[in-house]
Order: sequence, then structure tokens, then C-alpha cells
Amino acid sequence: MASSTSRVSNTSNNTYVMSRSPTKNGRRRTGEPYMPKIITTVGQRPACLVNASVTYVGNDLIYAFGGFDQYTDEVYNHVLKLNLSARQWSLVDNYGDIPGVRMGHTSCLWQGDKLLVFGGENEHRIHLSDVVIFDITTAHWTQPDINGPIPRGRARHSAVIHDDKLFICGGMSGSENGVLDDICYLDLKTWTWSRTWRFVPRFDHSSWVWGGKIWVSGGMGEEMERTNEIWWLDFRGSPAFEPGPTYGIAGSEEGRPLGERYTSYQFGGQGSGSTSGGYAANTSSVQSNSATQIQRSPPLAPGAINCVKFISSPTLPMQNVGTHFHVFSSGCMLDFVTPATNMPLETALYALDLDSLRWQKLADGKDLFNPTYRWHYCCLDADGTHAWLLGCPREVRGNGNGDAEEYLSDVLPIDLRKFGLLGNKMSQEARNEQKVPTSDSNPTSHLSAIGADLARTFNQPPESGSGTDFTITALRDDIYDIDSISDDGPSSPGMVDGSESNNTSQPIHVHRLILSARWPHFSRLYNAQMSEFHTRRMHIPEPYPAVKAFLYYLYTDSISSPPAESNDLTGPTLEDVANMLVMSNIYDMPRLRHLCVNRLVRDLDVQHAALIFDRANTAQEDWLKRRAASFCMTHWGRIVRTDGFRRLKRSAMLELCEGVDAEGRVVGGDELEAVGGLGGARLGSGMGVLWGNGRKRGRLGSTSGTTVDGDADEGETEMEGDDEGMELS
Repeated sequence: MASSTSRVSNTSNNTYVMSRSPTKNGRRRTGEPYMPKIITTVGQRPACLVNASVTYVGNDLIYAFGGFDQYTDEVYNHVLKLNLSARQWSLVDNYGDIPGVRMGHTSCLWQGDKLLVFGGENEHRIHLSDVVIFDITTAHWTQPDINGPIPRGRARHSAVIHDDKLFICGGMSGSENGVLDDICYLDLKTWTWSRTWRFVPRFDHSSWVWGGKIWVSGGMGEEMERTNEIWWLDFRGSPAFEPGPTYGIAGSEEGRPLGERYTSYQFGGQGSGSTSGGYAANTSSVQSNSATQIQRSPPLAPGAINCVKFISSPTLPMQNVGTHFHVFSSGCMLDFVTPATNMPLETALYALDLDSLRWQKLADGKDLFNPTYRWHYCCLDADGTHAWLLGCPREVRGNGNGDAEEYLSDVLPIDLRKFGLLGNKMSQEARNEQKVPTSDSNPTSHLSAIGADLARTFNQPPESGSGTDFTITALRDDIYDIDSISDDGPSSPGMVDGSESNNTSQPIHVHRLILSARWPHFSRLYNAQMSEFHTRRMHIPEPYPAVKAFLYYLYTDSISSPPAESNDLTGPTLEDVANMLVMSNIYDMPRLRHLCVNRLVRDLDVQHAALIFDRANTAQEDWLKRRAASFCMTHWGRIVRTDGFRRLKRSAMLELCEGVDAEGRVVGGDELEAVGGLGGARLGSGMGVLWGNGRKRGRLGSTSGTTVDGDADEGETEMEGDDEGMELS
């Protein structure tokens, strides 16, 4: 039986006609706009731990280890488990070589079922340099036999696992809590430490690996101030980051790894006592740093070291205000700016694209964070599609003793896909940095091998030998006009009738096999075996460029620009992608929807903002709709002069105008420039207050996030810029 969303032309050509875009009043609703819901937990909720490790391990489980009580200073070695499905904390009975108490350590998920713990600081304020492994399945601790030069003991460092290597960067060490500037790695195949190199002095920072580079962001430097820089080390092609060969007789000096022999002068055999025999994490005689370690400075890290300092941007987060959590996802560094005090400070979710080094605001704090809560930890899943913030309410919650609860009692789960992030796997596929030939037929292409080959057969007439056996038509691009469509949709079926040759585009030649395999809706129609369908023709009443880009996506799994040799095809424009977003909603294609949202928010500009607002509204993408509306409000004077705005339907135009609050007013460009709000900056910011240049107040952050309470400097720097027209505030 035919789908209810499609119909057959009543004329003699037997062309199958798909439904056009859903109307505002006729499309199905998906409920309220996305707003993360706070989860209140039960069970053995941990005290408000400082400098503990919190790790998401999969299967809706979060593990917390170590840390100290912020009031009693008692240091712990407890293992706690939070079951997100049951919303319950529990204390885990653990066995084996149970490590001593520690804080400021790191814990990384390894092999999907193990936690790799390194370093930290024990109750004697001794900095540790040991490695212990917790098996999540058996709750058993083990301590591997480590070879090579043991790095300095440290706390509040960063750690990341990549390519079977545990990279350690920075931290604090020594009796004076000096800031370390080194980097090294532990080969997890041979359990051998590399030598140590100089990189960047940081503590309480974040690090990750992306695109063959180690990135470092956030935290503090030697001057104990928040930094506005991001560093990266490109280690691609560097032999020093590969396992070193061994030569000579086993047990002899010549038989030691080259890296170990080369660095033995620097560390003076400091590691031998701490890795043999029983576990001694709590003794004050094993973990201290030698004088040789402290005085000698290692060489610079091999590879290209780069640094970017962010000076000014309309969407640059202010690192000297609020509690910041820097995490990596989807080729971006995410900055969760959460409230640190009861002061009405700006909070938001920002993203730094690591390819373009461009900042974007993904969401306002009012759409994410409840101001009556404070958050202490943040963790992500392996694919970077979900984040969890752990914290507690600020005020008393019915305990009757006049004190606020000091527990990690609440969790804020955030689906990052709702904000246009693809996840690490899809982002890597879209980036596609392969340098080898794409396929035997296409030496170079931005597409995958099979996608590049299939693209060569797209829209080729059958007589060319392409094997195409189906044709699809659409609305002529010069005929499709939003102004001609009423708010209630098409006035009659004749507007989209496939027989209307004057309104019908040229045919697009495709393969039924590919469409059946890639397009579930088409497969259902094909399996219905309707007589009209076997005429091998179909009409989709959408703009021709959008339909063509949609079909090209079915062949290539890409909505970016196709290869130049593919029949002189041009890549889909933002308008095409916006129309494809609606089609992904009609045909229930979540992957295409994610790709469209990701590109639309990444390339959002003045010319297309109004159109994106309208199409996001039609496709029920509430977050993208709000994002586009906010962009329109910020650049109102320019938006109203675009063709996209003038083509809006009356209802969409009214809805966009009603997005401003009741007390809003139009502000001229001259007035905006006077108050420092030109170019989309925060009013009163002056666009000249540097990221880490604010007045220091409060205390150093003592949790996984970085916290400074205070205001930015009141001074403003005059910025040059074009007249922005008018802006709604």
C-alpha cells in the first residue's frame, strides 16, 4: 500500500509524486525544546570531594576515585560507582594491590573495562609517580612492572591515552608546588616510560589528541593566572614518539632501550625503588623527587610546537569568571562555563573548532544550567556525544540543620548531539585526512573510496553506460519561491503535480538499487510494487538543487563539496542544506539530520540566518532555530537587508520578530559602538578585555573544573569595526 505521505499524479504520465515540505500547522510536534534535566541521586553519595577523578566507563556507569574532603582535608582511596539508570551511588568493594590515598591524580578509561590511574598526592603531601590499574569487571587492582625512566611525581596534571600510549603533561611537584612544563608517555604494550621533554608549564588543565597533535588548554601557568592560550605539539613523523629498538645482550647496558640509556643521566635511577617489591604509595621515603630531577631541564619536545593566544572575539569565553570545564568532542574543544558563585554572571557552552580555531557559542547558560546548582566535575563518553556534570545545590534542601548539602548528589546529563556536535567517530569520518589514494579510480577526493566511485555514476544518462534505471524530477529552481506559498502550504495539488512541465526540473538519473539501500522511505515504496511506481519516475516537490544534493548524499554520504571531476557538480549551498534538513525530518534520516545541523551551525552567516531559522522551525530543530534567531537578533540591521529575510513567509517573519523580549528595543550602530557591543560582543565588554586579564579574586580552583570568582577589568579598548546597522537587545 502506498505511503500516506505520497501520492500519484492523476495525469497520464504515471509519475510518482512525493509530498512537499510539511506545513507549520500540519507537521507533527516533538514536544518541548531540549532542556537537560537534573538527576538527583540516592545511595552512598560521596562527600564533596576535591581533586578526585571522575570517569564515565560506559553502560550508564560513572566511577569516582580518591580525592580529599574540602572541610576535613581527609584524603581517600575509595572507589565509588554511580549507576545513572538507577540514579544510585554505591561504594565498590575492591581487591588486589589497593593503592594508597591520593588526590590530584588522573584516571583514564583503557580497553573499555579498566581504569589507568597515574600520580597524585598522598596524605603526606608527597607527589606520586606510580601507575595502578583497576579492572572494572572484577574490581581488582594491579600494579604493572614498569621499565624506563620514571617521570617526576606530580599532581593536578593531565593524562590522555592514544595509540596504546599514556601521555602525561604538566602538573605540580615538589615541596614548593612548582609548575611542571614537561611531557612524556608510557608505552602500554611494553610498560616502558619514554624520556621527558619540555612542552608547556600548566596545571589543572586539559589535554587530548586530535589530528596527530597533543592539545593543551585551560588551567594555570607559572604566574598562577588563567591562560587565554591553546598549545599543541604535532608529533606526526617524530621517531621519538615511537617505541625505541633494543640492541646488545639482555641485561647489559647495550641491551637497554635507547631512550632509557639516553636519559639515565637525568634521573639517576630514581625509579627502581618505587616499582619493585610491594606497594608503598603512602610512605614518605619512596615518592620524593631527587635533586637531579629538579635541577636538570629536559630538552624541548620533538615535533612542531605551536601556541595561539586569543585576544578578542564576540564569542570568546572569559576564563577569569565562572567555573570552566574544558573537554574534547567532535574536533572541538568544548568549554562549559558554569556559575561559580551566586553572582549573576554569564554562563554558556562554547566550542573552539580545532581546524579553524574559531569560537562559537553553542548554547546560553539559561538553556543548560540551573543557577541554584554548582558543578564540580565533568566527564564525557568515549564518542563525545554525551556529557555529565556532577555537583550539588547551593541552598538547603530540606535537611533541617541549616546547612546546604555537600554531596555529589546531582547529575546534569547533556546530549551534545542536540547542539550540532557529530561525535568523535562521525567527525573523524567527515574530516577524512587520508593521504593515500582514495580509490583505484579516484586518486584524490574528500569522499570515502566507495563514495568517490559511486559519485562518478550519479546523474549520468543510461546511454552513457552508467546503469541508471530511474529518474527523479523536482521543482525548477527559478520557479520555487517561498513568497508564492501561503502559510497553510500549497493551495492545490496542482502546484506540485509532476505533470506540470513548466514547473518541473530536468530529470536526475539515479539507480534504484542505491536508493533502495540508502533511503528507507524509497525502499518501502519500491517494495509496495505499485503499478505507477514501475514507470521508474518520481517527482519530489522540493527545489531542484536541494533534491539533487539530497540524492548525491545518498551516493556519497557527504553534504560537502564533491570532487571537481564529478560532472562539474557544485557542492550544496547553505540554502540547499537547510532544505535537506527538512527532507531529513520528512523521511526520518537521523544521520543526515546531524550532518545538516552541524554544517548549518558551523557556517551560519548573515545571508542565510533568516532562511535557516525558517527551515529549522519547519524541521522542528528547536536548538538550531534558537541559535539562528539569536544570530538574527544580534545582527538585525544586516539581516533585514538580506534576500533570505525578505523571502520569509509572513508567519515566520512575525515569529522571528517576536523572539525579542517585551522590553527590547532597537539600538543604533553608533550607540552599540559606544557601549562596546559592536560586532555581536557582550554589551559593556568593550571587546578589549583579554581572556585572562581580569582582576584576580577568590581562590584557585580546587576541583576538576577551573574556578575564579570575579569581574573583568572595567577598562575598555576602542575597537575598529564596520557599522553594524541596528541590533535588538
